[in-house]
Amino acid sequence: MKLIILDRDGVINQDSDAFVKNPDEWIALPGSLQAIARLTQAGWRVVVATNQSGLARGLFDMDTLTAIHAKMRRELAAAGGSIDAVFMCPHGPDDNCTCRKPRPGMFEQIGHRYDVDLAGVPAVGDSLRDLQASSSVGCSPWLVLTGNGGKTLAKGGLPENTRVCDDLSAVADALLQDS
Repeated sequence: MKLIILDRDGVINQDSDAFVKNPDEWIALPGSLQAIARLTQAGWRVVVATNQSGLARGLFDMDTLTAIHAKMRRELAAAGGSIDAVFMCPHGPDDNCTCRKPRPGMFEQIGHRYDVDLAGVPAVGDSLRDLQASSSVGCSPWLVLTGNGGKTLAKGGLPENTRVCDDLSAVADALLQDS
């Protein structure tokens, strides 16, 4: 099985320091939906792993998050792609949970759900915590320069063997070329 794990905000859609709090604020990044569609059509299973501390902060509720993800899925379907599953951490930064990136809990859940060893599975993020969580379970970390990616690259300290691409479309190009 070809599996890829994507962060949401800053990778698939525009990120916001004020959080993406409703479907109207969810805006796909240029080329991201088409990149996912190309991967889907090539037989990849696309999974999202996203921290959503806006829930814990009371900025939106689960119904609103479900509506945001429904919009993402609709727009993606219109582009010819799909997301197999969305895994999310609803906790805040001080909740000390195991699922909030940079901890590996969400990735471990993905491995359990798909009954796969995550070694070498590409995992795409725009922040250091995305890369750390994925790297800690053996995934192959990919940094995109969209969202917070430029700042993340400038700060350095990336996990070993992190691949860097301009955006999700460039990641898809590289993966499809390699397969």
